[in-house]
Amino acid sequence: MTRPSSDHPARPRRRGAQEAVITAPLAPASWEYAERYVAEDDVLVRARERAEQIGVAPIGAGGGAALRFLASVLDARAVVEIGTGSGVSGIWLLRGMSSEGVLTSVDIEAEHQRLAKEGLTEAGFTGARARMIPGAALDVLPRLTDGHYDLVFCDGDKEEYPAYLDAAMVLLRVGGIACFDNALWHDRVADPAQRDPETTAVREVLRTVTERDDVVPLLLPVGDGLLVLQKVDGAA
Repeated sequence: MTRPSSDHPARPRRRGAQEAVITAPLAPASWEYAERYVAEDDVLVRARERAEQIGVAPIGAGGGAALRFLASVLDARAVVEIGTGSGVSGIWLLRGMSSEGVLTSVDIEAEHQRLAKEGLTEAGFTGARARMIPGAALDVLPRLTDGHYDLVFCDGDKEEYPAYLDAAMVLLRVGGIACFDNALWHDRVADPAQRDPETTAVREVLRTVTERDDVVPLLLPVGDGLLVLQKVDGAA
């Protein structure tokens, strides 16, 4: 075997078209640093405390910062949120939206929306900036205006994620963005042995968006996973 020399340097091995380059996983300390890079203020801390009171798990700080960033990039004026929770994600979204933007938040639990309003008020979002609609998401979404929304954030029933995707594609304008929280679903999605209905539904959405030609998808490893997709020209 000829040894590589300065005159004959070793050539890098070509990777196949389907072979991905995967970097070493982050150490827990680095992951936590990234997750908390954008700090949450006292308003968000109190909103998280309310979430504990009602037994819901809101989007993490890293995911919330991503929502704010996306809403800001879009200069979003109309946003739909599926799953109000205690208002954590709503505060993040409104902080990124246009000063004239309106958040339409849907939740089947009226008590959740009452607590969310407390947090939104503390954050300075009053009046018409947030429209709370109580009810099941799949009953409410068809009543909203098609093609009107800049961003749709989904954090409701995981088994309904495929239906939320269909609804989001109708509600979004071309160029708009849909986001799905819990896209890694507590490390279950990546494990093929996990076949419960919730994991299967989340996995179906992840597969579907890679096969469509009317979206540009991205899976962000923040929090419990955040799937982001943009609706592009040619969408139905």
